[in-house]
Order: sequence, then structure tokens, then C-alpha cells
Amino acid sequence: MKIWFSHGKDGSPSGDKIQMLAKIAGDRGWQYDSIDYRGMEDPRDRVDKLLVELSQAGEPVTLVGSSLGGHVAATASKDVECLGLFLLAPAFYYPGYEEHTPVPYAAHIEIMHGWKDDVIPVDNSVRWAREHAAVLHIVNGGHRFEENMQELAILFAAFLQKIEKLAGSAT
Repeated sequence: MKIWFSHGKDGSPSGDKIQMLAKIAGDRGWQYDSIDYRGMEDPRDRVDKLLVELSQAGEPVTLVGSSLGGHVAATASKDVECLGLFLLAPAFYYPGYEEHTPVPYAAHIEIMHGWKDDVIPVDNSVRWAREHAAVLHIVNGGHRFEENMQELAILFAAFLQKIEKLAGSAT
């Protein structure tokens, strides 16, 4: 099984969160790739780049995205067979882009968002989770989760376990 990571607007494909999550996935036997969107401002260009990568997957995918990367992952999910979406403070209902907020297509969706997020209001994830029956984890932290890395690791490992069970029941 393989995971594709999508970083945020000002992030990188080798940021601290992605490195930690990739290690957790790798330790469980997952393959992974982290798409490099640096220099790409238009979210649609990022989605297109991700879809090119996913077109060669040949199996159901699992997507992980942070902030703008969450928006990208959720948008791409409608064009592939997606088992799981794990979204970190996703950029949904962003001012000026509300009409572009994606409708997901995934067997299982989880969101982690911080109460103290000063970039994307937590209420945006509450609304989106309600509208799309996603599991929502709200933690006492900010947009980058610096103080919540241990919680993130635990939630991500549990998410992977759920996706593994889904994949096992699909075969």
C-alpha cells in the first residue's frame, strides 16, 4: 500500500510532519511519496500534478495533506479510487475560495485541526467534517502542530490501521 503526501502552501515535501508520518507509514510496511509543489501557487496546478502521479498507482490510494495540501488531496480524491484521506488543518472555505472547497470521495476520512489555528479557522474543519461525515480530531494547538506531534503520530498510526482493515476487507 502507498501513501501520497501533499504539503502546505509554504511547506516542503521533506518537512518535519511529513518525515515523521512517512516513518510511521514505512515502519508499518507502507510505501510513500511526497509531492513537491514548491513554486506552484495555483491549487489546480497542484491537483493536476498529484493526479499525474496517482495515474500510475494501479491500486486504491491513501492521501495525506496539510493545509493547502489537504485541499489538494481532497480535490484529487474525486478522480481516483481513494481508500483514505488524512487531512491536517485543511484549507477549506478559505476566503475568496469558498466555492472551490472540495467534495471528497474516500472510504474513510479523518481531520486533525488545532483550536489555536491562526491560519485556517477550526470552525472550517468542523463544518466540512459535518458535511462529509469525516472523523474530526481537535487538539489544543496551532496550525503547524509543533506542540502536538505525539498526538499526531498516535492519530496517524490509528488511521493507517483503519485503512489497512478497509483494504483487507476489499480483497
